[in-house]
Amino acid sequence: MLKYNLPRYLPSAEELPDSDEAPVDNELQELIPGLLKAILLILWAERMDWFFGIDMGIYYHPDRPAIVPDAFLSLGVERFYDEELRPSYVLWDENVTPIFVLEVVSQNYRKEYSDKLAEYEGLGILYYVIYSSRRRRKPRLEVHKLVNGKYELQLGNPVWMPEIGLGIGCERGNYSGVTREWLYWYDAEEKRYLTPEEQVKYEAQRAAQEAQRAAQEAQRAAQEAQRAEQQARRAEQLAQRLRELGIDPNV
Repeated sequence: MLKYNLPRYLPSAEELPDSDEAPVDNELQELIPGLLKAILLILWAERMDWFFGIDMGIYYHPDRPAIVPDAFLSLGVERFYDEELRPSYVLWDENVTPIFVLEVVSQNYRKEYSDKLAEYEGLGILYYVIYSSRRRRKPRLEVHKLVNGKYELQLGNPVWMPEIGLGIGCERGNYSGVTREWLYWYDAEEKRYLTPEEQVKYEAQRAAQEAQRAAQEAQRAAQEAQRAEQQARRAEQLAQRLRELGIDPNV
């Protein structure tokens, strides 16, 4: 819940800056959120009540600068509200606070563990996820859950988020031709959801297996037809011999 008084006049998303013009520090800050969104686009293809923003400003007050996480997820909002799409995410227009934010730590520390944590906590964002591939002694993935107004670190990899219906975790894989550790979505049984590339390969493999089964069935059907034809020929030959012996095979 936002606990401050908003002014009477509230600008729309079109009237607010749609970028802070700050370049990302690391390519992973684009690729990691991009992979998560790409998986959701397949997983939730039929749903129109969610929005996943990447490097997009979240406006919570018209007189203050937007907060720009590497990625965030909102549920219960319109996925698209017009063909121009969202220039930014404005809380007083959307009336829904994001349920999940992600920060990918780069070589330039941006106060992910201090100021940003406090900001997201103040906004009431339920899950705050931090990923730092450079960590060696501490977990590279941290999932913080808002409990009684304060973030509590959740244990495990992946971490199940029941309010979202997804788990999030990290493991080695391949995306965009790069083999390394990536973030993925998981189901309640900790089974990882496939990436788009894996989904294409899986569907192709399944189609090939179906084609192979169909070919095998056709081969078996042809063999059965051949056996039936052979049996019919033998029966006709036997009937012919009986007729030659003066025996009516139909009696």
